[in-house]
Amino acid sequence: MPIEIISLLPESLVRHLPVLIVVIPMLTSPLAAAMPSWRVSWGLVLAASVISFICAFGLVEITFSGERLSYALGGWAPPLGIEFVIDRLNSPILLLVSFIGLLATIYAMPTMVKEIPEAKRSLFLAAYVLCFAGLLGVAVTGDAFNLFVFLEISSISTYVLVALGGNQDRRAFTAAFNYLIMGSLGATFYVIGIGFLYAATGTLNMADMATRVPEVADSRTIHAGFAFIVVGLGLKFAMFPLHQWLPNAYAYSPNFVTVFLSATATKVAFYALIRLLFSVFSPELGFQEIIFTWVLAPLAAIAAIACSFQAVFQTDIKRMLAYSSVAQVGYMLLGLSLASEAGVSASLFHLINHAFMKGALFMAVGAIALQLGSSQLRDFAGIAKKAPWTASAMAIAALSLVGVPLTAGFLSKVALFRAALVQDWWWVVVVLAISSVLAVLYVGRILEASFFKTPGPTQMNVKEAPLMLLIPLWVLAIANIAFGLDAGFITTLTDGAASVAFPGVLP
Repeated sequence: MPIEIISLLPESLVRHLPVLIVVIPMLTSPLAAAMPSWRVSWGLVLAASVISFICAFGLVEITFSGERLSYALGGWAPPLGIEFVIDRLNSPILLLVSFIGLLATIYAMPTMVKEIPEAKRSLFLAAYVLCFAGLLGVAVTGDAFNLFVFLEISSISTYVLVALGGNQDRRAFTAAFNYLIMGSLGATFYVIGIGFLYAATGTLNMADMATRVPEVADSRTIHAGFAFIVVGLGLKFAMFPLHQWLPNAYAYSPNFVTVFLSATATKVAFYALIRLLFSVFSPELGFQEIIFTWVLAPLAAIAAIACSFQAVFQTDIKRMLAYSSVAQVGYMLLGLSLASEAGVSASLFHLINHAFMKGALFMAVGAIALQLGSSQLRDFAGIAKKAPWTASAMAIAALSLVGVPLTAGFLSKVALFRAALVQDWWWVVVVLAISSVLAVLYVGRILEASFFKTPGPTQMNVKEAPLMLLIPLWVLAIANIAFGLDAGFITTLTDGAASVAFPGVLP
Protein backbone atom coordinates (compact mmCIF):
# COMPACT_ATOMS: atom_id res chain seq x y z
CA MET A 1 0.00 0.00 0.00
CA PRO A 2 1.61 3.24 -1.15
CA ILE A 3 1.12 5.21 2.07
CA GLU A 4 4.09 6.65 3.93
CA ILE A 5 2.42 8.50 6.81
CA ILE A 6 3.45 6.06 9.53
CA SER A 7 7.10 6.24 8.63
CA LEU A 8 7.00 10.00 9.14
CA LEU A 9 5.61 9.78 12.68
CA PRO A 10 7.58 8.87 15.83
CA GLU A 11 6.85 5.42 17.21
CA SER A 12 5.70 6.84 20.55
CA LEU A 13 2.99 8.78 18.69
CA VAL A 14 1.96 5.90 16.41
CA ARG A 15 1.22 3.78 19.49
CA HIS A 16 -1.44 6.29 20.61
CA LEU A 17 -3.16 6.85 17.25
CA PRO A 18 -6.26 4.79 18.22
CA VAL A 19 -7.05 7.20 21.06
CA LEU A 20 -5.69 10.41 19.52
CA ILE A 21 -8.11 10.19 16.60
CA VAL A 22 -11.00 10.57 19.08
CA VAL A 23 -9.46 12.66 21.87
CA ILE A 24 -8.15 15.50 19.69
CA PRO A 25 -11.52 16.50 18.17
CA MET A 26 -13.22 15.92 21.54
CA LEU A 27 -10.84 18.31 23.32
CA THR A 28 -11.24 20.77 20.46
CA SER A 29 -14.96 21.13 21.20
CA PRO A 30 -14.70 23.13 24.47
CA LEU A 31 -11.80 25.15 23.04
CA ALA A 32 -13.89 26.10 20.00
CA ALA A 33 -16.81 27.09 22.24
CA ALA A 34 -14.55 29.33 24.35
CA MET A 35 -12.99 31.26 21.48
CA PRO A 36 -14.11 34.90 21.19
CA SER A 37 -13.90 34.75 17.39
CA TRP A 38 -15.76 32.10 15.42
CA ARG A 39 -13.05 32.23 12.75
CA VAL A 40 -10.50 31.08 15.33
CA SER A 41 -12.92 28.32 16.34
CA TRP A 42 -13.21 27.26 12.72
CA GLY A 43 -9.42 27.18 12.43
CA LEU A 44 -9.19 24.91 15.48
CA VAL A 45 -11.86 22.59 14.10
CA LEU A 46 -10.10 22.48 10.72
CA ALA A 47 -6.81 21.59 12.44
CA ALA A 48 -8.53 18.82 14.42
CA SER A 49 -10.09 17.49 11.21
CA VAL A 50 -6.72 17.40 9.45
CA ILE A 51 -5.08 15.60 12.39
CA SER A 52 -7.90 13.05 12.57
CA PHE A 53 -7.59 12.40 8.84
CA ILE A 54 -3.83 11.84 9.17
CA CYS A 55 -4.44 9.48 12.11
CA ALA A 56 -7.06 7.55 10.11
CA PHE A 57 -4.73 7.23 7.12
CA GLY A 58 -2.00 5.93 9.38
CA LEU A 59 -4.34 3.39 10.98
CA VAL A 60 -5.42 2.15 7.55
CA GLU A 61 -1.77 1.63 6.68
CA ILE A 62 -1.14 -0.33 9.89
CA THR A 63 -4.19 -2.57 9.50
CA PHE A 64 -3.78 -3.04 5.75
CA SER A 65 -1.63 -6.12 6.27
CA GLY A 66 -4.15 -7.64 8.68
CA GLU A 67 -2.67 -6.31 11.94
CA ARG A 68 -5.14 -5.68 14.77
CA LEU A 69 -4.45 -2.89 17.29
CA SER A 70 -5.74 -2.96 20.86
CA TYR A 71 -5.52 0.11 23.08
CA ALA A 72 -6.46 -0.32 26.74
CA LEU A 73 -7.77 2.90 28.26
CA GLY A 74 -6.51 3.84 31.69
CA GLY A 75 -4.16 0.89 31.82
CA TRP A 76 -7.04 -1.51 32.52
CA ALA A 77 -6.53 -4.59 30.39
CA PRO A 78 -9.57 -5.93 28.52
CA PRO A 79 -12.06 -7.40 29.12
CA LEU A 80 -12.20 -5.55 32.47
CA GLY A 81 -11.32 -2.14 31.03
CA ILE A 82 -12.52 -0.25 27.97
CA GLU A 83 -10.65 -1.22 24.83
CA PHE A 84 -10.23 0.67 21.57
CA VAL A 85 -9.85 -1.76 18.67
CA ILE A 86 -8.51 -0.98 15.21
CA ASP A 87 -8.74 -3.64 12.53
CA ARG A 88 -9.59 -3.94 8.85
CA LEU A 89 -13.29 -3.67 9.60
CA ASN A 90 -13.33 -0.23 11.18
CA SER A 91 -10.23 1.46 9.71
CA PRO A 92 -12.06 2.18 6.39
CA ILE A 93 -14.93 3.73 8.37
CA LEU A 94 -12.47 5.93 10.27
CA LEU A 95 -10.90 7.03 6.99
CA LEU A 96 -14.30 7.78 5.46
CA VAL A 97 -15.61 9.78 8.45
CA SER A 98 -12.39 11.79 8.83
CA PHE A 99 -12.21 12.48 5.09
CA ILE A 100 -15.82 13.67 4.91
CA GLY A 101 -15.33 15.61 8.16
CA LEU A 102 -12.37 17.47 6.67
CA LEU A 103 -14.28 18.38 3.51
CA ALA A 104 -17.38 19.32 5.52
CA THR A 105 -15.33 21.64 7.74
CA ILE A 106 -14.08 23.52 4.67
CA TYR A 107 -17.64 23.63 3.32
CA ALA A 108 -18.92 24.98 6.65
CA MET A 109 -16.99 28.26 6.51
CA PRO A 110 -19.10 30.13 3.90
CA THR A 111 -22.38 28.37 4.77
CA MET A 112 -22.30 29.45 8.42
CA VAL A 113 -22.06 33.09 7.40
CA LYS A 114 -25.49 32.89 5.79
CA GLU A 115 -27.25 30.36 8.00
CA ILE A 116 -25.96 30.71 11.55
CA PRO A 117 -26.12 33.93 13.63
CA GLU A 118 -22.62 35.19 14.44
CA ALA A 119 -23.13 34.85 18.19
CA LYS A 120 -23.86 31.13 17.82
CA ARG A 121 -21.18 30.13 15.31
CA SER A 122 -18.54 29.12 17.85
CA LEU A 123 -21.09 26.98 19.68
CA PHE A 124 -22.22 25.54 16.35
CA LEU A 125 -18.64 24.51 15.54
CA ALA A 126 -18.18 23.09 19.04
CA ALA A 127 -21.28 20.92 18.62
CA TYR A 128 -20.12 19.80 15.19
CA VAL A 129 -16.63 18.71 16.25
CA LEU A 130 -18.11 16.93 19.28
CA CYS A 131 -20.45 15.04 16.93
CA PHE A 132 -17.42 14.25 14.77
CA ALA A 133 -15.54 12.87 17.78
CA GLY A 134 -18.55 10.78 18.82
CA LEU A 135 -18.81 9.15 15.39
CA LEU A 136 -15.11 8.30 15.42
CA GLY A 137 -15.54 6.89 18.94
CA VAL A 138 -18.35 4.60 17.79
CA ALA A 139 -16.03 3.23 15.13
CA VAL A 140 -13.01 2.55 17.39
CA THR A 141 -14.52 1.23 20.61
CA GLY A 142 -14.43 -2.46 21.39
CA ASP A 143 -16.83 -2.11 24.34
CA ALA A 144 -20.57 -2.51 23.73
CA PHE A 145 -21.63 0.00 26.40
CA ASN A 146 -18.94 2.49 25.42
CA LEU A 147 -20.39 2.32 21.91
CA PHE A 148 -23.67 3.53 23.40
CA VAL A 149 -21.87 6.44 25.11
CA PHE A 150 -20.20 7.60 21.89
CA LEU A 151 -23.42 7.09 19.95
CA GLU A 152 -25.22 9.41 22.33
CA ILE A 153 -22.42 12.00 22.25
CA SER A 154 -22.83 12.23 18.49
CA SER A 155 -26.64 12.12 18.66
CA ILE A 156 -27.05 14.87 21.28
CA SER A 157 -24.68 17.09 19.30
CA THR A 158 -26.69 16.38 16.17
CA TYR A 159 -29.95 17.46 17.79
CA VAL A 160 -28.33 20.84 18.51
CA LEU A 161 -26.99 21.13 14.95
CA VAL A 162 -30.39 20.39 13.41
CA ALA A 163 -32.18 22.82 15.75
CA LEU A 164 -29.83 25.64 14.76
CA GLY A 165 -31.50 25.54 11.35
CA GLY A 166 -34.47 27.20 13.04
CA ASN A 167 -33.01 30.59 12.29
CA GLN A 168 -33.76 29.95 8.62
CA ASP A 169 -36.81 27.69 8.94
CA ARG A 170 -38.86 27.29 12.12
CA ARG A 171 -39.68 23.73 11.08
CA ALA A 172 -36.11 22.81 12.04
CA PHE A 173 -37.15 22.92 15.70
CA THR A 174 -39.90 20.35 15.09
CA ALA A 175 -37.49 18.23 13.05
CA ALA A 176 -34.90 18.37 15.85
CA PHE A 177 -37.54 17.42 18.44
CA ASN A 178 -38.75 14.45 16.38
CA TYR A 179 -35.14 13.41 15.84
CA LEU A 180 -34.56 13.68 19.60
CA ILE A 181 -37.54 11.44 20.40
CA MET A 182 -36.67 8.81 17.79
CA GLY A 183 -32.97 8.94 18.64
CA SER A 184 -33.72 8.52 22.34
CA LEU A 185 -35.93 5.54 21.57
CA GLY A 186 -33.14 4.02 19.50
CA ALA A 187 -30.62 4.55 22.28
CA THR A 188 -33.00 3.05 24.84
CA PHE A 189 -33.60 -0.04 22.75
CA TYR A 190 -29.87 -0.47 22.18
CA VAL A 191 -28.87 -0.13 25.83
CA ILE A 192 -31.64 -2.56 26.89
CA GLY A 193 -30.28 -5.04 24.33
CA ILE A 194 -26.76 -4.65 25.71
CA GLY A 195 -28.18 -5.19 29.20
CA PHE A 196 -29.64 -8.52 28.09
CA LEU A 197 -26.30 -9.55 26.58
CA TYR A 198 -24.46 -8.57 29.75
CA ALA A 199 -26.91 -10.58 31.83
CA ALA A 200 -26.28 -13.63 29.65
CA THR A 201 -22.50 -13.32 29.17
CA GLY A 202 -21.22 -11.27 32.11
CA THR A 203 -19.06 -9.03 29.93
CA LEU A 204 -19.32 -5.86 27.83
CA ASN A 205 -16.12 -6.36 25.83
CA MET A 206 -17.14 -7.35 22.30
CA ALA A 207 -14.30 -9.79 21.71
CA ASP A 208 -14.95 -11.48 25.05
CA MET A 209 -18.68 -11.45 24.43
CA ALA A 210 -18.14 -13.15 21.05
CA THR A 211 -16.56 -16.16 22.76
CA ARG A 212 -19.41 -16.50 25.28
CA VAL A 213 -22.48 -15.92 23.10
CA PRO A 214 -22.34 -19.35 21.34
CA GLU A 215 -22.55 -21.07 24.73
CA VAL A 216 -25.87 -19.38 25.53
CA ALA A 217 -27.12 -18.81 21.98
CA ASP A 218 -30.34 -20.72 22.59
CA SER A 219 -31.42 -18.60 25.56
CA ARG A 220 -34.31 -16.15 25.24
CA THR A 221 -32.12 -13.52 26.89
CA ILE A 222 -29.74 -13.55 23.91
CA HIS A 223 -32.63 -13.53 21.44
CA ALA A 224 -34.23 -10.55 23.17
CA GLY A 225 -30.90 -8.70 23.32
CA PHE A 226 -30.36 -9.30 19.62
CA ALA A 227 -33.82 -7.94 18.74
CA PHE A 228 -33.43 -4.82 20.88
CA ILE A 229 -30.00 -4.07 19.38
CA VAL A 230 -31.23 -4.43 15.80
CA VAL A 231 -34.21 -2.14 16.42
CA GLY A 232 -32.12 0.39 18.35
CA LEU A 233 -29.43 0.69 15.72
CA GLY A 234 -32.07 0.48 12.99
CA LEU A 235 -33.56 3.70 14.33
CA LYS A 236 -30.12 5.30 14.25
CA PHE A 237 -29.32 4.47 10.61
CA ALA A 238 -32.89 5.02 9.36
CA MET A 239 -33.86 1.44 8.58
CA PHE A 240 -37.32 1.17 7.03
CA PRO A 241 -39.88 1.67 8.63
CA LEU A 242 -37.92 3.40 11.42
CA HIS A 243 -36.81 6.24 9.14
CA GLN A 244 -39.54 8.79 9.78
CA TRP A 245 -37.17 11.24 11.50
CA LEU A 246 -34.77 11.47 8.57
CA PRO A 247 -36.64 13.40 5.79
CA ASN A 248 -37.43 16.40 7.98
CA ALA A 249 -34.03 16.33 9.68
CA TYR A 250 -32.28 16.52 6.31
CA ALA A 251 -34.73 18.99 4.75
CA TYR A 252 -34.75 21.64 7.48
CA SER A 253 -31.20 21.40 8.87
CA PRO A 254 -28.54 23.95 7.91
CA ASN A 255 -27.05 22.84 4.61
CA PHE A 256 -23.70 21.99 6.16
CA VAL A 257 -25.38 19.73 8.73
CA THR A 258 -27.29 17.87 6.02
CA VAL A 259 -24.05 17.26 4.12
CA PHE A 260 -22.26 15.88 7.17
CA LEU A 261 -25.14 13.74 8.47
CA SER A 262 -25.98 12.20 5.11
CA ALA A 263 -22.38 11.14 4.49
CA THR A 264 -21.37 9.97 7.97
CA ALA A 265 -23.97 9.53 10.74
CA THR A 266 -26.11 6.78 9.23
CA LYS A 267 -22.96 5.10 7.86
CA VAL A 268 -21.37 4.82 11.31
CA ALA A 269 -24.57 3.44 12.86
CA PHE A 270 -24.73 0.88 10.05
CA TYR A 271 -21.10 -0.08 10.75
CA ALA A 272 -22.05 -0.59 14.42
CA LEU A 273 -24.72 -3.05 13.30
CA ILE A 274 -22.18 -4.95 11.19
CA ARG A 275 -19.72 -5.05 14.08
CA LEU A 276 -22.26 -6.48 16.48
CA LEU A 277 -24.00 -8.88 14.08
CA PHE A 278 -20.80 -10.39 12.74
CA SER A 279 -18.32 -9.90 15.57
CA VAL A 280 -20.46 -10.61 18.62
CA PHE A 281 -23.11 -12.81 17.05
CA SER A 282 -22.65 -15.06 14.02
CA PRO A 283 -24.73 -15.79 10.90
CA GLU A 284 -24.34 -19.46 11.79
CA LEU A 285 -26.65 -18.98 14.77
CA GLY A 286 -30.04 -20.20 13.70
CA PHE A 287 -32.10 -17.29 15.00
CA GLN A 288 -29.84 -14.72 13.31
CA GLU A 289 -30.11 -16.45 9.94
CA ILE A 290 -33.90 -16.39 10.21
CA ILE A 291 -33.89 -12.65 11.03
CA PHE A 292 -31.61 -11.93 8.06
CA THR A 293 -33.75 -13.88 5.60
CA TRP A 294 -37.27 -13.17 6.78
CA VAL A 295 -37.06 -9.75 8.46
CA LEU A 296 -34.10 -7.61 7.37
CA ALA A 297 -34.07 -8.63 3.70
CA PRO A 298 -37.81 -7.97 3.10
CA LEU A 299 -37.65 -4.63 4.95
CA ALA A 300 -34.59 -3.65 2.90
CA ALA A 301 -36.37 -4.55 -0.33
CA ILE A 302 -39.46 -2.53 0.62
CA ALA A 303 -37.23 0.44 1.52
CA ALA A 304 -35.37 0.30 -1.79
CA ILE A 305 -38.59 0.46 -3.80
CA ALA A 306 -41.07 2.36 -1.59
CA CYS A 307 -38.71 5.19 -0.60
CA SER A 308 -37.45 5.55 -4.18
CA PHE A 309 -41.10 5.84 -5.22
CA GLN A 310 -41.70 8.49 -2.56
CA ALA A 311 -38.64 10.41 -3.76
CA VAL A 312 -40.11 10.68 -7.27
CA PHE A 313 -43.01 12.84 -6.04
CA GLN A 314 -41.11 15.23 -3.77
CA THR A 315 -40.98 18.91 -4.71
CA ASP A 316 -38.18 19.79 -2.28
CA ILE A 317 -34.82 18.46 -3.49
CA LYS A 318 -33.42 17.93 0.02
CA ARG A 319 -36.47 15.84 0.97
CA MET A 320 -36.16 13.98 -2.33
CA LEU A 321 -32.55 13.09 -1.57
CA ALA A 322 -33.49 12.20 2.01
CA TYR A 323 -35.96 9.55 0.82
CA SER A 324 -33.29 8.43 -1.63
CA SER A 325 -30.92 7.93 1.32
CA VAL A 326 -33.39 5.60 3.04
CA ALA A 327 -33.67 3.63 -0.21
CA GLN A 328 -29.88 3.40 -0.42
CA VAL A 329 -29.74 2.16 3.18
CA GLY A 330 -32.02 -0.58 1.88
CA TYR A 331 -29.34 -1.47 -0.68
CA MET A 332 -26.73 -1.80 2.07
CA LEU A 333 -29.06 -3.84 4.25
CA LEU A 334 -29.78 -6.20 1.34
CA GLY A 335 -26.05 -6.87 1.00
CA LEU A 336 -25.80 -7.43 4.74
CA SER A 337 -28.79 -9.79 4.71
CA LEU A 338 -26.94 -12.15 2.39
CA ALA A 339 -24.80 -13.05 5.43
CA SER A 340 -21.82 -13.80 3.21
CA GLU A 341 -18.36 -12.34 2.85
CA ALA A 342 -19.21 -11.07 -0.65
CA GLY A 343 -22.44 -9.53 0.62
CA VAL A 344 -20.77 -7.69 3.50
CA SER A 345 -18.02 -6.43 1.18
CA ALA A 346 -20.59 -5.19 -1.36
CA SER A 347 -22.60 -3.54 1.41
CA LEU A 348 -19.54 -1.66 2.71
CA PHE A 349 -18.53 -0.78 -0.85
CA HIS A 350 -21.90 0.83 -1.46
CA LEU A 351 -21.77 2.52 1.94
CA ILE A 352 -18.54 4.32 1.00
CA ASN A 353 -19.70 5.19 -2.52
CA HIS A 354 -23.03 6.46 -1.21
CA ALA A 355 -21.19 8.80 1.15
CA PHE A 356 -19.33 10.25 -1.84
CA MET A 357 -22.37 10.63 -4.09
CA LYS A 358 -24.85 11.87 -1.49
CA GLY A 359 -22.27 14.18 0.12
CA ALA A 360 -21.62 15.78 -3.28
CA LEU A 361 -25.34 16.07 -4.06
CA PHE A 362 -26.18 17.79 -0.79
CA MET A 363 -23.14 20.08 -1.16
CA ALA A 364 -24.28 21.16 -4.62
CA VAL A 365 -27.91 21.62 -3.58
CA GLY A 366 -26.79 23.53 -0.49
CA ALA A 367 -24.49 25.83 -2.48
CA ILE A 368 -27.40 26.79 -4.75
CA ALA A 369 -30.01 26.92 -1.98
CA LEU A 370 -27.86 29.41 -0.04
CA GLN A 371 -28.34 31.89 -2.87
CA LEU A 372 -31.92 31.04 -3.74
CA GLY A 373 -33.11 30.78 -0.15
CA SER A 374 -34.94 27.63 -1.22
CA SER A 375 -34.32 24.02 -2.20
CA GLN A 376 -37.61 23.70 -4.09
CA LEU A 377 -37.27 21.95 -7.44
CA ARG A 378 -39.06 24.73 -9.32
CA ASP A 379 -36.52 27.29 -8.12
CA PHE A 380 -33.65 25.26 -9.61
CA ALA A 381 -34.93 25.86 -13.16
CA GLY A 382 -32.02 26.71 -15.48
CA ILE A 383 -29.55 26.93 -12.62
CA ALA A 384 -26.82 25.33 -14.75
CA LYS A 385 -26.64 28.52 -16.83
CA LYS A 386 -25.93 30.58 -13.72
CA ALA A 387 -23.67 28.15 -11.80
CA PRO A 388 -22.24 25.68 -14.34
CA TRP A 389 -19.47 24.28 -12.11
CA THR A 390 -21.86 23.58 -9.24
CA ALA A 391 -24.48 22.06 -11.53
CA SER A 392 -21.90 19.90 -13.33
CA ALA A 393 -20.65 18.41 -10.05
CA MET A 394 -24.26 17.81 -9.03
CA ALA A 395 -24.88 16.01 -12.33
CA ILE A 396 -21.86 13.72 -11.82
CA ALA A 397 -23.03 12.74 -8.33
CA ALA A 398 -26.60 12.26 -9.60
CA LEU A 399 -25.45 9.91 -12.36
CA SER A 400 -23.42 7.97 -9.80
CA LEU A 401 -26.54 7.65 -7.65
CA VAL A 402 -28.42 6.17 -10.60
CA GLY A 403 -25.56 3.79 -11.32
CA VAL A 404 -24.39 4.99 -14.72
CA PRO A 405 -21.28 3.10 -15.96
CA LEU A 406 -17.90 4.72 -15.22
CA THR A 407 -19.19 6.01 -11.89
CA ALA A 408 -18.62 4.60 -8.40
CA GLY A 409 -22.33 3.93 -7.95
CA PHE A 410 -22.34 1.57 -10.92
CA LEU A 411 -19.56 -0.60 -9.49
CA SER A 412 -21.13 -0.93 -6.06
CA LYS A 413 -24.45 -1.98 -7.62
CA VAL A 414 -22.63 -4.55 -9.72
CA ALA A 415 -20.99 -5.86 -6.54
CA LEU A 416 -24.41 -6.20 -4.92
CA PHE A 417 -25.76 -7.98 -8.01
CA ARG A 418 -22.90 -10.48 -7.97
CA ALA A 419 -23.18 -11.18 -4.24
CA ALA A 420 -26.92 -11.82 -4.60
CA LEU A 421 -26.54 -14.08 -7.65
CA VAL A 422 -23.92 -16.22 -5.92
CA GLN A 423 -26.61 -17.20 -3.42
CA ASP A 424 -29.36 -17.39 -6.05
CA TRP A 425 -31.22 -14.44 -4.58
CA TRP A 426 -32.56 -13.39 -8.00
CA TRP A 427 -35.28 -11.30 -6.45
CA VAL A 428 -32.62 -8.94 -5.02
CA VAL A 429 -31.46 -8.14 -8.55
CA VAL A 430 -35.06 -7.39 -9.53
CA VAL A 431 -35.52 -5.12 -6.50
CA LEU A 432 -32.34 -3.20 -7.23
CA ALA A 433 -33.29 -2.86 -10.91
CA ILE A 434 -36.73 -1.44 -10.05
CA SER A 435 -35.23 0.95 -7.51
CA SER A 436 -32.62 2.10 -10.06
CA VAL A 437 -35.36 2.85 -12.62
CA LEU A 438 -37.17 4.94 -10.02
CA ALA A 439 -33.87 6.70 -9.25
CA VAL A 440 -33.65 7.64 -12.93
CA LEU A 441 -37.06 9.32 -12.58
CA TYR A 442 -36.32 11.52 -9.56
CA VAL A 443 -32.74 12.27 -10.59
CA GLY A 444 -34.05 13.06 -14.06
CA ARG A 445 -36.40 15.67 -12.57
CA ILE A 446 -33.45 17.43 -10.91
CA LEU A 447 -31.28 17.38 -14.03
CA GLU A 448 -34.15 18.42 -16.29
CA ALA A 449 -34.94 21.43 -14.13
CA SER A 450 -31.29 22.44 -13.74
CA PHE A 451 -30.09 22.03 -17.32
CA PHE A 452 -33.10 22.20 -19.66
CA LYS A 453 -35.52 24.71 -18.18
CA THR A 454 -35.42 28.47 -18.53
CA PRO A 455 -34.17 30.43 -15.52
CA GLY A 456 -36.93 32.25 -13.68
CA PRO A 457 -36.91 35.53 -11.75
CA THR A 458 -35.61 33.78 -8.61
CA GLN A 459 -32.29 33.12 -10.39
CA MET A 460 -31.64 36.76 -11.26
CA ASN A 461 -28.89 37.21 -8.65
CA VAL A 462 -27.57 33.66 -8.64
CA LYS A 463 -23.89 33.21 -9.44
CA GLU A 464 -21.24 30.51 -9.18
CA ALA A 465 -20.58 29.18 -5.68
CA PRO A 466 -17.48 30.48 -3.86
CA LEU A 467 -14.26 28.50 -4.04
CA MET A 468 -14.56 27.13 -0.51
CA LEU A 469 -17.79 25.44 -1.54
CA LEU A 470 -16.57 24.28 -4.92
CA ILE A 471 -13.34 22.64 -3.67
CA PRO A 472 -14.94 20.02 -1.35
CA LEU A 473 -17.80 19.58 -3.83
CA TRP A 474 -15.49 18.77 -6.72
CA VAL A 475 -13.26 16.55 -4.58
CA LEU A 476 -16.30 14.32 -4.00
CA ALA A 477 -17.47 14.63 -7.62
CA ILE A 478 -14.04 13.54 -8.88
CA ALA A 479 -14.04 10.69 -6.34
CA ASN A 480 -17.27 9.41 -7.92
CA ILE A 481 -15.53 9.26 -11.29
CA ALA A 482 -12.10 8.10 -10.08
CA PHE A 483 -13.51 5.18 -8.10
CA GLY A 484 -15.83 4.39 -10.99
CA LEU A 485 -12.80 3.94 -13.25
CA ASP A 486 -10.63 2.16 -10.69
CA ALA A 487 -12.06 1.08 -7.36
CA GLY A 488 -9.11 -1.12 -6.44
CA PHE A 489 -8.25 0.84 -3.30
CA ILE A 490 -11.80 0.78 -1.93
CA THR A 491 -12.47 -2.86 -2.83
CA THR A 492 -9.23 -3.86 -1.12
CA LEU A 493 -10.42 -2.11 2.03
CA THR A 494 -13.95 -3.55 1.88
CA ASP A 495 -12.76 -7.08 1.10
CA GLY A 496 -10.41 -6.86 4.07
CA ALA A 497 -13.24 -5.57 6.25
CA ALA A 498 -15.50 -8.42 5.16
CA SER A 499 -12.80 -10.96 5.98
CA VAL A 500 -12.86 -9.69 9.57
CA ALA A 501 -16.64 -9.50 9.80
CA PHE A 502 -17.07 -13.02 8.50
CA PRO A 503 -17.41 -15.71 9.85
CA GLY A 504 -18.20 -13.72 12.95
CA VAL A 505 -15.42 -13.83 15.50
CA LEU A 506 -12.92 -11.07 16.07
CA PRO A 507 -9.38 -12.22 15.20
